[in-house]
Amino acid sequence: MTTSLRSQVTSAKRIVVKVGSSSLTTAAGGIDPERVSALVDALAEARKRGAEVVLVSSGAIAAGLAPLGFSRRPHDLASQQAAASVGQGLLVHRYTEELARHGLTASQILLTVDDVTRRSHYRNARQTFAKLLELGVLPIVNENDTVATSEIRFGDNDRLAALVAHLVRADLLVLLSDVDGLYDAPPSQPGAQRLDEVRSLADLEDVVIGKAGAAGIGTGGMVTKIDAARIAVEAGIPVVLTAADRAAAALGGDDTGTLFHATGRRASARQLWLAHATEPAGAVQVDAGAVRALVERGASLLAAGVTGATGGFHAGDPVDVVGPDGAVVARGLVAFDADEIPELAGRSTGDLDADHAREVIHRDDLVLL
Repeated sequence: MTTSLRSQVTSAKRIVVKVGSSSLTTAAGGIDPERVSALVDALAEARKRGAEVVLVSSGAIAAGLAPLGFSRRPHDLASQQAAASVGQGLLVHRYTEELARHGLTASQILLTVDDVTRRSHYRNARQTFAKLLELGVLPIVNENDTVATSEIRFGDNDRLAALVAHLVRADLLVLLSDVDGLYDAPPSQPGAQRLDEVRSLADLEDVVIGKAGAAGIGTGGMVTKIDAARIAVEAGIPVVLTAADRAAAALGGDDTGTLFHATGRRASARQLWLAHATEPAGAVQVDAGAVRALVERGASLLAAGVTGATGGFHAGDPVDVVGPDGAVVARGLVAFDADEIPELAGRSTGDLDADHAREVIHRDDLVLL
């Protein structure tokens, strides 16, 4: 690996570290004190070098399994929520004790999907992180599994970690797993090779990605980590993917794991929120001319290029912009209700009344996908 890994890690002033359930717990589901202690030692060492650290930690459900007598992660939502309710306190208590050994104060931030999909919640979360870091606190983040009502995990917190990295304007995202990097095939296969660096998504074309582990503890896998890495690097944040037991070496800039180089410039919070932290309430169909205007000229979406709409969205909702071939071109905040679109479709701005003579989606509220 080139020296770029060492320089990008050691120069990072703000780091988000994500660790998965299987890296923190025993096979039976309880918290492994030695693993937690080793991770905290690595985080504390990064703090001593002057870096601010945010930890995104899975493990609440896994930590609650043994106290509740579960031998494996339950499948039903109510049992998962019960395990999370028991386990979250145990997990944060352990972190608090371990961080106190280093004179560090921990805080707990539990996020729901709403906190990263609703703009006002997103702003509030950003302000909370800023104040905690200003006060020298090490925030510990997890999804609020106790009250989650749909998918209990957020991509095993990998995608959430990428969004948090952007939210706090991190210089680096470190994804800790139970494997020591990204391989070109499942590591168990003979001849599988670890990729030292990923400079663009093209480097992943021949990679065969495996599924989540079979231990019954975690829910992620390499697919969610690649997705998280893509979100981060496209927003200008480099990513290191390595094993949890190599956290100290990775944070120290050693030659370990896989480095994903940043491929884009740091996007605005609004752009990242639109692209990765919203669920579309519907779709607006557009013609080929509108696609060219959006992609090539960075234009707003005008009524003249609209051909139709689907879904029951309202003005201000996020919607997908779909081209004539059915491909999603962009996502943006629509200025009109769904039932208004048919009357606007295909008409020039000059032909519309004063209440409708504006962009269907303004370029400032739109991001290409």
